[in-house]
Amino acid sequence: MRKFNIRKVLDGLTAVSSAASASSAAQQQQAGNRETEIQETLQSEHFQLCKTVRHGFPYQPSALAFDPVQKILAIGTQTGALRLFGRPGVECYCQHDSGAAVIQLQFLINEGALVSALADDTLHLWNLRQKRPAILHSLKFNRERITFCHLPFQSKWLYVGTERGNIHIVNVESFTLSGYVIMWNKAIELSSKSHPGPIVHISDNPMDEGKLLIGFESGTVVLWDLKSKKADYRYTHDEAIHSVAWHHEGKQFICSHSDGTLTIWNVRSPTKPFQTITPHGKQLKDGKKPEPCKPILKVEYKTTRAGEPFIILSGGLSYDTVGRRPCLTVMHGKSTAVLEMDYSIVDFLTLCETPYPNDFQEPYAVVVLLEKDLVLIDLAQNGYPIFENPYPLTIHESPVTCCEYFADCPVDLIPALYSVGARQKRQGYSKKEWPISGGNWGLITQSYPEIIITGHADGSIKFWDASAITLQVLYKLKTAKVFEKSRNKDDRPNTDIVDEDPYAIQIISWCPESRMLCIAGVSAHVIIYRFSKQEVMTEIIPMLEVRLLYEINDMESPDGEQVPPLPTPGTGSNPQSIVPQSHPSTSSSSSDGLRDNVPCLKVKNSPLKQSPGYQIELVIQLVWVSGEPPQQITSLAVNSAYGLVVFGNCNGIAMVDYLQKTVLLNLGTIELYGSNDPYRREPRSPRKSRQPSGDVKDNSFSRSRSSSVTSIDKESREAISALHFCETFTRKNDTSPSPCLWVGTTLGTVLVIVLNLPPGGEQRLLQPVIVSPSGTILRLKGAILRMAFLDTTGSLVPPAHEPWREHNVPEDKDEKDKSKKRRPVSVSPSSSQEISENQYAVICSEKQAKVISLPSQNCIYKQNITETSFVLRGDIVSLSNSICLACFCANGHIMTFSLPSLRPLLDVYYLPLTNMRIARTFCFTNNGQALYLVSPTEIQRLTYSQETCENLQEMLGELFTPVETPEAPNRGFFKGLFGGGAQSLDREELFGESAAGKASRSLAQHIPGPGGIEGVKGAASGVVGELARARLALDERGQKLGELEEKTAAMLYSADSFSKHAHEMMLKYKDKKWYQF
Repeated sequence: MRKFNIRKVLDGLTAVSSAASASSAAQQQQAGNRETEIQETLQSEHFQLCKTVRHGFPYQPSALAFDPVQKILAIGTQTGALRLFGRPGVECYCQHDSGAAVIQLQFLINEGALVSALADDTLHLWNLRQKRPAILHSLKFNRERITFCHLPFQSKWLYVGTERGNIHIVNVESFTLSGYVIMWNKAIELSSKSHPGPIVHISDNPMDEGKLLIGFESGTVVLWDLKSKKADYRYTHDEAIHSVAWHHEGKQFICSHSDGTLTIWNVRSPTKPFQTITPHGKQLKDGKKPEPCKPILKVEYKTTRAGEPFIILSGGLSYDTVGRRPCLTVMHGKSTAVLEMDYSIVDFLTLCETPYPNDFQEPYAVVVLLEKDLVLIDLAQNGYPIFENPYPLTIHESPVTCCEYFADCPVDLIPALYSVGARQKRQGYSKKEWPISGGNWGLITQSYPEIIITGHADGSIKFWDASAITLQVLYKLKTAKVFEKSRNKDDRPNTDIVDEDPYAIQIISWCPESRMLCIAGVSAHVIIYRFSKQEVMTEIIPMLEVRLLYEINDMESPDGEQVPPLPTPGTGSNPQSIVPQSHPSTSSSSSDGLRDNVPCLKVKNSPLKQSPGYQIELVIQLVWVSGEPPQQITSLAVNSAYGLVVFGNCNGIAMVDYLQKTVLLNLGTIELYGSNDPYRREPRSPRKSRQPSGDVKDNSFSRSRSSSVTSIDKESREAISALHFCETFTRKNDTSPSPCLWVGTTLGTVLVIVLNLPPGGEQRLLQPVIVSPSGTILRLKGAILRMAFLDTTGSLVPPAHEPWREHNVPEDKDEKDKSKKRRPVSVSPSSSQEISENQYAVICSEKQAKVISLPSQNCIYKQNITETSFVLRGDIVSLSNSICLACFCANGHIMTFSLPSLRPLLDVYYLPLTNMRIARTFCFTNNGQALYLVSPTEIQRLTYSQETCENLQEMLGELFTPVETPEAPNRGFFKGLFGGGAQSLDREELFGESAAGKASRSLAQHIPGPGGIEGVKGAASGVVGELARARLALDERGQKLGELEEKTAAMLYSADSFSKHAHEMMLKYKDKKWYQF
């Protein structure tokens, strides 16, 4: 409490202030006593924040490369990301700081290095011989734009083609430019009167490294003699070129053109193509040229010892194939296979047995990089089947709308989900092993099971095994199959609440111990599922319809409609809130023609076959009320021990007994208060809207779940924002804990509802559950986000649950045992302790956290988390055999606080909140794990545990493994044909400084990476902590690390400046459908 040192104040005021400070001191003293009772073990040194792994399909891919010896695949993206894939479970994510698009990737084959070319005209050399790859060198071109790069196998000289049509040569060891330049005008000389356009292709003749094939966009191709510095041949064609490929013998090459044709040229016959093919053109009679087709964007020409060569191409379809999906065409001998893809093709590569371009290629597979998928085609099997993709690239199959993360789950859960998910697998895949098989797995130092659940726009839910920094899909549940699908637009009168994706999942509530699952969907529907290993046929889907009203008084009620009577505490369900379980709704409009008592979706009335896995227990739908659609659900909780589910929105709260299939509670938010309502509420009317006393600007973000709730009236209503079942003290004078529900609202109020449960066994199904408000009201600043309970030792008291059992098999145990098993018992350690013992309620809101002693209801600890921002996600989690409160703020800060004393332990500025996706998907879980959706297709995982940061280096997989380079083919036979063969070219002699001189300094600027190998390790220094850093310093013979830390600080500074206006940007987009961006 602030003390004002002002003397000579009025006596009365002095008395009041001294009394207040005395009570404050007493409270502090009481808090001090509590602190000595509970020993808190968590300290700041237990916390450290770092990213661990990124899963999912690389968002907006733009480039592809493959190392045929290491068997590693690289994908670059339009945002400068680099993803590397080895064998299943070996994945790596890197990022170019500039964020510029990756236009091309080139492996230094079997060297553990990769060159990336970016749209900002920079080249970067990545070292892959470590677990976290880093840039060794960069080169920035100042005057010319990079369009194409080529690095011959086992060469250190990289050819770089530019938009001006010139070719520069880079030494990849020193990342410096050679003085040797091939100028466009020298290459084409008088063969063309105009500029030939940008370089679109560079490659050396497979049989003669001294001959370079240069493709210009306009249609000109030049075979350049590197030694004599002049063109041997020039090939001109009147159609623009997109790509060029050699036959391995070096006598022929093939070009793909913008009119859908392929031209095959004999090297020594530049006057006209040896052959012209239009793969998808309709052959016209009278020998006329076929009709032009769409451009062939890429072609590859691969030979086999035993048969015809493969010509593989993308694009080239005829223009009349409107609406046809993108295709990859495989021409092999006389057969042409057209393989349709689900998305447009970004790039493709043929995987071959040999890395040597002058040997028979023996292609065995094609990697096709699509806009939103990665497909591998088996060329060796008839019908070209695809390989089953083992990477977790289907996160975005339907847009992710919410996700939850559970670490340290029961050990039998993953096997159970895997066994029911295994039945869902598609058939018809290639029988062969996945060909991208490089790298080695890291050491598994985490032994606890982790599960991620994603909810999607199409109503599907996916369960993922996320143990030990891997990700694998276990099981997929389709929640939409319970509803009738609308056949046409006229058939959809009720889905006005959402214009599209009416089945989208909004909230997931899951009890891992009992395996009960509850979801809330965007059409104000709730579905409760039980897990079963047995298939069942459900004749009639159990359903309830709930009429949730927002009325302050009955003055505004429409004429002719009676306001349903409110349930009095303890009387069970409100008879008018539940429509009997007949499938057609009882009424569809009120007397004045307004839509009434109609749900947004129609439940199927035919029998439903339910496969093993999650099976429907009950469907609950909110209905229209007097022309107003039901409001979207903002909070949801399920409890298996009590057999109850509860949910709320901006109108109020409803509780359902899912065992008896009855509505127990149906109240407007205001009615929860009874006579204790602290707010002055005005009647609802079109002209007036109630202004809440809270800070609306801050709270409205977390409360507006959908763009459909736009009126100020709905925005300003008090919504239910948090629900928590527990066994605790409900009133100040309680002597023992009892089952209850704690309800948090967007105006910062916490209310307690008492649950009077019948005995277990048969009685539970026959006697009603009685619910009644307790009268207890607690207040915090900002919307309530999370509640939890601690016992006297400071341990977390989890909500009561019943263990999972197979529901579809009758139990043969005696009734007494069954009754015992079904009896809702809390696993709370405190319930068995002395009656005088107390509990602590931990409540976290958007602004602050409080720890309240129960049953006395004294606030013993309080922490104002943020003044200027607001908390988006708060979770009470376990870490290092203790617990803490973890918060993620809209200003990008991640914070943790000890419990119960709420001491700040960690406060790190992590990332600017640039979009709603991060806000809606961020979640913390036990053991220092957290995640969020970093793009529409990718999950970013991070840790806030020092121990995990320390172990991360060991857990990460190795990308590079020492492999012998295959033996080169015997070239002796070809020497006579091509006079001397390829080995006679000494590139060093041609391109080195002594022969070629120095390149112009202004042409390109060399930028050192984070320094040689030690710099690369330094990139990990911020991640692995002091111990690993010391170890690395020893490994690198004690080289200086001070420079690295300066660079790390500079990187942090640039990240900080990037985030300045992130929050405003997020608010700008908050009413848009974030998962569609």
